[in-house]
Amino acid sequence: MLKPHDKILIGLSGGKDSMFLTAALAEIKKYSPIPFELACYTVDGMFSPAFPAEELQAFCSTYNVTHYHEQINVMQLWQNHKQTNTPCFTCAYFRRAATNRKALELGYNKIALAHHQDDAVETFLMNILTSGQLRTFLPVTTLSRSGLNVLRPLIYYREAEIITFGQSLGLKPLKNPCPFDGNTKREEIKQLIAALSFSNADVFEHLAAAMRTSSKQELWPEQLPLKTLNSKFYKFWQNKKQPSI
Repeated sequence: MLKPHDKILIGLSGGKDSMFLTAALAEIKKYSPIPFELACYTVDGMFSPAFPAEELQAFCSTYNVTHYHEQINVMQLWQNHKQTNTPCFTCAYFRRAATNRKALELGYNKIALAHHQDDAVETFLMNILTSGQLRTFLPVTTLSRSGLNVLRPLIYYREAEIITFGQSLGLKPLKNPCPFDGNTKREEIKQLIAALSFSNADVFEHLAAAMRTSSKQELWPEQLPLKTLNSKFYKFWQNKKQPSI
C-alpha cells in the first residue's frame, strides 16, 4: 500500500473507524522505514448546524495531523437528484467526489478510508441481494480518471476489534449527525447477517470466504443480451440441414 514519499489523505468522519485509522496511521508514520505524509479531510454534510470542527481539529492535532473540512449540502443535492428513499447513495457519491477533488487539489496521491471486514462482507451481500453482482470493497483501488489510489488499511480487521482498539486508546467517537443513521439498507443487511448467525455461527466467515477468487467457483456464464440470443437461435435453425426425402 505504501511507497516512499506518498501523500495520504484520510477520510475522517469522526466515527470510531476513521478515528482509529487516523491514530493507527499516525503511529505507523513515526516508526515506518518508508517516509510518507498524512492529512485528514472531513465532509460536513450539513445535517446539523453544530458541525464539530473544533473537536475534529483537536483530535487531529493530538496526532500532529493537519485537518481540512468543507461543506456539502447533501439533503439539497438529494432533493435535486432524488432517485431513492434515502440520501445515502447521493451522500456517498458526493463525499467520494469531494474527497478525490481535495486530494488532487492538495497534491495527495492516495486516499485512506476506514472500511473494515464487516463493511466488506455487508457490501458483498447487499450487492448480491440488491443488484445481483458479486462485488465488494478491495484493499487497494486505483481510480482510472484521477489516477488516485484508494487504500483500505483496516479491511482485514473485524469491527469488534476496532472498537476494542479504539477504547484502549481512549478515542471518543463523535455522534453521527445523519438523520438516517441506523435506518439504512446497510444496517438492514447488518441485522440480517446477525440474525442468520444465530442459527449458523459460521455465516460471516462463509460470506467472507465467498468474496475471494477460488478454483472451486462454479458460476454461470455472463448473461447475453436478448438480441444476441435471438441471433444465435435463428442462426442455428437456418444452418440446420434439411432432412433428405
